[in-house]
Amino acid sequence: MFRSRLARDEGLLLVEKRDSRLDTSIHMFFVSFDLAVFWINSDMTVVDKVIAKSWRPVYVPRKDARYTLELHKDRWEDYQIGDKVEFKYA
Repeated sequence: MFRSRLARDEGLLLVEKRDSRLDTSIHMFFVSFDLAVFWINSDMTVVDKVIAKSWRPVYVPRKDARYTLELHKDRWEDYQIGDKVEFKYA
């Protein structure tokens, strides 16, 4: 929030204590650019993804997730629903 842009190689990983749809929901208030958002569950599987539009009130994943990965919108094709992921140096 409150940033003017996001570089293609930057992002944010949000981590919750448990898998949940509600706890991993996001808003885009005070975000002036679109984001590629990926929701990942405790099994490290991508369970949903969306291009989150700036200033939208809420995005909720279709399935429970523990991790929310927010990246530059150009990274949309990097992950598909069902992909297994691994975090290194996070």
